[in-house]
Amino acid sequence: MTKIDLHNHTTKSDGHNTPYDVIDMAARHGVEVLAITDHDTVAAYTPELFEYAKAREILLIPGVEISSHDERRGGFHILGYNIDFTNEKLVSELQRLRDNRKDYLFEVAEKLLEFGFIVDVEKLSQVESVAKGNIAEDIIANPENRENLLNMFGTIPNKSVFITTLMNKGCPAYIKKASITPKEAANLIRQAGGKVVLAHPIVYVYDKGLPEEDVVSLIDEVKPDGLETHYIHFDKKGVRRNESEKWGKVAKARGLFETIGSDFHWDDGVKPLVGFANEEMEFGDDEIENLLNKIFEQPKDLAEETEKDK
Repeated sequence: MTKIDLHNHTTKSDGHNTPYDVIDMAARHGVEVLAITDHDTVAAYTPELFEYAKAREILLIPGVEISSHDERRGGFHILGYNIDFTNEKLVSELQRLRDNRKDYLFEVAEKLLEFGFIVDVEKLSQVESVAKGNIAEDIIANPENRENLLNMFGTIPNKSVFITTLMNKGCPAYIKKASITPKEAANLIRQAGGKVVLAHPIVYVYDKGLPEEDVVSLIDEVKPDGLETHYIHFDKKGVRRNESEKWGKVAKARGLFETIGSDFHWDDGVKPLVGFANEEMEFGDDEIENLLNKIFEQPKDLAEETEKDK
């Protein structure tokens, strides 16, 4: 059975492994179709990386995960697949979003200092696409923060617990980050020739506390091409959830294709590895063939223009 994983992160955003490392992991785990979807950057993609993947018999699909914000419902991540990663508008807008992330870094570092937490701003400002995870990891790894962490949490928390306790909306160190709307993110992906997928709907319910109907209503408003249904979620207490079937029904009811992604950042001994090597999570070969046909399908207007040019 073909193995596929369309959601992975590298050192170009908040992952711990280089793009080449991730491809090596995928090859070791028998993955044949892979996408790297770093936050707000396509910096991983080079001609050399595609050649490297091809030499390991891996189909590498260019992807991105764009951070967006809906005024009423909060933050959502929009995945783009089969994008033109050289598209000028896409590259320019992603750069602007990364600049916003740097501004956010300085603001949230000041806020966290009010709670006694030291952030290595100089080091983190060198990260291509700095995210909450980078900031939380830096704080947790810094021995100077140990006593304060123990006083606040009773133990040394993992990054998810730190973020959901202090940094998310409604938390004491929350800072609003300049962003784009989910619709704007979707339009940005489409104008770069890509397919739009709403990332991990399960996360918005369990991590963000959104009612399922709010997530569904956003899907109906954004009208993505697909939905990341096959996804394993671990909450801050370590509870594992797989709601692939439930979100699959939401996708099918709307004629959306379903995708599968590990959301790999690094091997923490708990969450899914590249290709779900430590989990039972599979797509059938027929499902994969249908998914790839959808991802590589030309946009209707582009297909019509191509036909006219013949």
